[in-house]
Amino acid sequence: MERTARAFWFTPSGGGASGGGAGEIRSAVLPATGPGEVLVRSLYSGVSRGTESLVLRGGVPESQREAMRAPFQEGDFPGPVKYGYLSVGVVEEGPPDLAGRHVFCLHPHQTRYVVPAAAVTPVPDGVPPARAVLAGTVETAVNALWDAAPLVGDRIAVVGAGMVGCCVAALAARVPGARVQLVDVDPARAAVAEALGADFALPDRAEGGCDLVLHASATAEGLARSLDLLGHEGTVVDLSWYGDRQVALPLGEAFHSRRLTVRSSQVGTVSPARSARRGFADRMALALRLLADPAFDVLVTGESAFEDLPRVMPMIAGGELPALCHRIVYGPA
Repeated sequence: MERTARAFWFTPSGGGASGGGAGEIRSAVLPATGPGEVLVRSLYSGVSRGTESLVLRGGVPESQREAMRAPFQEGDFPGPVKYGYLSVGVVEEGPPDLAGRHVFCLHPHQTRYVVPAAAVTPVPDGVPPARAVLAGTVETAVNALWDAAPLVGDRIAVVGAGMVGCCVAALAARVPGARVQLVDVDPARAAVAEALGADFALPDRAEGGCDLVLHASATAEGLARSLDLLGHEGTVVDLSWYGDRQVALPLGEAFHSRRLTVRSSQVGTVSPARSARRGFADRMALALRLLADPAFDVLVTGESAFEDLPRVMPMIAGGELPALCHRIVYGPA
């Protein structure tokens, strides 16, 4: 008998930077589970607001469409496309060491799916499956800190208190003696920063003289402010991805005399600082272990049923439904 599942597809309007978009739930045919494969029944998935909003409006530039592909994406940009990468479920069929276990997978929003066993990472016993949807974003933060290499006692600012910025701040705050400020235009993020162990500041109140600034606001204003916050010979590590938007970078005035550095960080490759000794599986396993800390629960700011995704996704992208991580809950089998 043919097995089917249901999957959420993005159907962008093609309007680029100003366009909207929608989505729909489609039926998917599941292949038989072969040797070395697992059948996963989804329990939760997470909406990565920044990236998925970009996909929804059709804002992935042509030059980056291959680089932006999710591991189990179907369809091509600008769309329609099945996209997403924060899924947690239970293995219903597969190797004995995985059968019945909770796992994380970089898979789009879908009720069930068949993937290679190597594509899933077991959720540690001390991590609730509902929290494990954050693993993909914590993995991004791990890679960013490998790139940034903060030192004991550093003065650090994280500009942009979205999902990625908050995860970066949470990990940076664990560096001994570090002063970590989470900087955002929304004063409501102060409570989130406190829960994560970081200070909070509005952009015009943030303390300068930083050794290191990690930028995650995805705005030109945030990037410019990040440069302002640096001390002499400081470094901005830019985690933002701007899609098809052009971003002006203020390289005049004191940029050269202060010997500032701007460098990028991107999760698609393991940081060169660790790639000789760590692979993708090591990085993901570390991210899941770090999620044993219940402080991360503050990043889940809403929850909806899978069936509501066509209505909810445009609301998240448009800001009508404020969200850090919006968790999607899948009903009974």
